[in-house]
Amino acid sequence: MASDNICKYLAEEYPTDFVRWLSGEEVTDIRVIKTELSLEPIRADFLILRQGANRILHWEFQTLPASNPPLPLRMLDYWVRLKRQYGCHIEQVAIFLKSTTAEAVFVNQLTDVNTSHRYRVIRLWEEDPAPLLATPALLPLATLARSDNPETLLEQVALEIDKIEEPRMKGNLTACVDILAGLRFDKNTIRQLFREEVMLESVTYQDILQRGVQKGRLEGKREEALSLLMRLLFRRFGTVNPELQEQLQRLSLTQLEDLSEALLDFKTATDLAVWLNKCQIKSIIIRQLNHRFGEINLQLQQQIMRLSMPQLGELGEVLLDFQSVGDLVVWLDEVVPQ
Repeated sequence: MASDNICKYLAEEYPTDFVRWLSGEEVTDIRVIKTELSLEPIRADFLILRQGANRILHWEFQTLPASNPPLPLRMLDYWVRLKRQYGCHIEQVAIFLKSTTAEAVFVNQLTDVNTSHRYRVIRLWEEDPAPLLATPALLPLATLARSDNPETLLEQVALEIDKIEEPRMKGNLTACVDILAGLRFDKNTIRQLFREEVMLESVTYQDILQRGVQKGRLEGKREEALSLLMRLLFRRFGTVNPELQEQLQRLSLTQLEDLSEALLDFKTATDLAVWLNKCQIKSIIIRQLNHRFGEINLQLQQQIMRLSMPQLGELGEVLLDFQSVGDLVVWLDEVVPQ
């Protein structure tokens, strides 16, 4: 969501201000580290390595309380991967942006059989706005802080924004305020206090809007394809069990298009289950290859997608012996002649 992206941008642009707010420390020995974690890649929102203290600060920004996988499980997953990769102390904070009474925003740990993992939770609507108003980089977050009179708080943010003299910083922070404040205020209220022309000059604002448009177009096509495919499956087989429906929900637009073609050859729902299982195995193998050798080209991915189940099983075994992409090319040329 755009609001999550705004928070990631602010943390990356002004990391020391966020550390001061979230940890109460003045620091200079920090380094922003890549957010994609190894193995089957997942992406954390924001990671900072405190070099002198040998400590990682991990922040997750959440607009909505519900997520899949659930946030507690994701936080444990992030912690394990970071611990394995860096071997240092890890401090985790989940920051909920939009006010809600949903039970999920009051959960600060994962508890399972023989397993317990805790992390810190901040509900922004309960936070004192004073520290946020005192730091320009945190002004967009101040719009969502605790207040008996939210409109007055928004006016205070506008006054602080007006004090910023540097044009680029002023434009970018105004754009960030516009998007985050939209979680609490209607657009007319925001427009009365913040000049739209200042936001439109912001490169950050334009970039976020463009990404949102592109994502919306792609997601819209995917949802349309999924809806059509589900109707075809229900018409063909009567019912589709919940487990298969869940697998269908995870398919990309390209995979949904491939399935719509393969569906013509299916005789029973079992054929669908076999296809989905094969698709999952292919995706796992491609992710493993990307992790080992970097992004493999589209032609190689297409060759892998044409493999049969026995061939996929064989590839899953022999890829452990590959030393380079060249070994993969040789193997594929032998198994799947061009």
